Amino acid sequence: QRTCLFLLGGSEEKEPGEYQHKDADASGSKEGQTQSSCQDGNTFLAFRDKTTPDVEGEMGANREEEEEEDTDSMDGSGLYSLTEDGERESDGDDDDDEDEEEEQKDDEDDDEAMETWLGAELRDLRGPIWRAIPSLRSREIGRNSHQFVRRVCGARGLVQRLELQGRLERHTGCVNTLHFNPSGTRLASGSDDLRVVIWDWAVRRAELEFDSGHKSNVFQAKFLPHSGDSTLAMCARDGQIRVAELSATQRCKNTKRVAQHKGAAHKLALEPDSPCSFLSAGEDAVVFGIDLRLDRPANKLVVVKEGDKKVGLYTIFVNPAKTQHFAVGGRDQYVRIYDQRKINENDNNGVLKKFCPSHLVSSESKTNITCLVYSHDGTELLASYNDEDIYLFDSNHSDGADYRRRYKGHRNNATVKGVNFYGPCSEFVVSGSDCGHIYLWDKNSARIVQFMEGDRGGVVNCLEPHPHLPGIATSGLDHDIKLWAPTAESPTGLKGLKEVMKKNKRERDEDSVRHGDQYDTQLLWFLMRHMRNRRPPRARREGADADTDESWSSPDSSDEEEGGPDHVQCMSS
Repeated sequence: QRTCLFLLGGSEEKEPGEYQHKDADASGSKEGQTQSSCQDGNTFLAFRDKTTPDVEGEMGANREEEEEEDTDSMDGSGLYSLTEDGERESDGDDDDDEDEEEEQKDDEDDDEAMETWLGAELRDLRGPIWRAIPSLRSREIGRNSHQFVRRVCGARGLVQRLELQGRLERHTGCVNTLHFNPSGTRLASGSDDLRVVIWDWAVRRAELEFDSGHKSNVFQAKFLPHSGDSTLAMCARDGQIRVAELSATQRCKNTKRVAQHKGAAHKLALEPDSPCSFLSAGEDAVVFGIDLRLDRPANKLVVVKEGDKKVGLYTIFVNPAKTQHFAVGGRDQYVRIYDQRKINENDNNGVLKKFCPSHLVSSESKTNITCLVYSHDGTELLASYNDEDIYLFDSNHSDGADYRRRYKGHRNNATVKGVNFYGPCSEFVVSGSDCGHIYLWDKNSARIVQFMEGDRGGVVNCLEPHPHLPGIATSGLDHDIKLWAPTAESPTGLKGLKEVMKKNKRERDEDSVRHGDQYDTQLLWFLMRHMRNRRPPRARREGADADTDESWSSPDSSDEEEGGPDHVQCMSS
């Protein structure tokens, strides 16, 4: 047997976990399946290999023996099973009274309905794409060593061994944003406490903490690429887009406002190769292109509309392969893609193409898109819907194409929930949930392969995979940041998944029937926001920067908000 030890950037050693392997899982996938090819990157991952004296002839060993030892593959047929061993008693038990029998029958009916709903669009899990022992042996002799880290980070066996490694504690409010620098050595976080912290996450130490300059909840803080980690772009509930200049001596030189939305600004979109330009999207339906080289950095690219009605935005993302393309989502059911080079608002409101799940096109429910992201190569687009499921689209499909995959089981209602790909080649889908858990689905089969309790406060919003290591950082309503790594000795058993999924589905169904209560909640949010924004007039432009854009308004102002208030974002602490 062999043992693999994962060391994450100098954090304390964990007991090694046993890695055993077999040729294929119960899905019947063939051995030797073609693996995804990705460019290798720098890594801080170290493997310690404890070998038995004889590893020769391993590939020709008895097949049954290998099948007993494989832990990278997992029987996909049981991942969604809602019937656990020993759970149901014999139908002929004479000691059960009629009430118990009726209750048991109802539970069985619920389980059957849940099985039917969850299993409707599932596919078989493919065979393992990485096997530890052959891969370690190949690396020892220098064969395919440049692909070792990429294949390890995308291995299902490691995803199934993710567990909590530690917490980063400094903020005094909900942590709304996480972002690793390109090298993965630093982690930026922003919070309702209006502060931004730069972490040396490996030793769990805050290297820099500063006031963001925002007047309300910080929603995003991101390192601009190729800036030497010296420039941080930020956005917040106050609608301001600000830039922080950081020094090499671990201090913040200043923060400067570069754009202003009329309403909250939830997301920024970085251009992968640009240290000075990025995009922002706000609830005023405006997308700004921001170029820090200009005297007036903000340029209004488009006002997102459906017909004549503005669509407030919650999310924006730039295609990493076609950087002139960007996608937005917000207060309706459509994912819209634009091309910065040819936006003509008189032609289809400037939209290049848009996608929506077919059953939501004519839906009367108030469905929102809370987050969307492109895959590593820009060919796929993932969108998370409020009080609905997560959908995968092919970004190369024509306008109006339906989704390719659907990911179920979580709950997205209480906050503006994030979603992300996990793995160097986007092998998995990861999302938080109102139930406080973190879900990871195998992208191709749409089956849940990992399920972890992520937040005691009840909601996980942010999920930030490390750029080079098999690990992830998460945050939510709790005031800390949690770090996860694949150090568990055995794969997950998905314990408790059945009950949590049933509860999420039941609550979602109940909310869909109770429309009136939902609108009462929206009205309450609107009144609270209105009261917060009604403050005495003040000299808001005191100390304003010289590069103020003429389209900027007061950070406390708000445009007419078609579609209702932002009822899905967490309240200021």
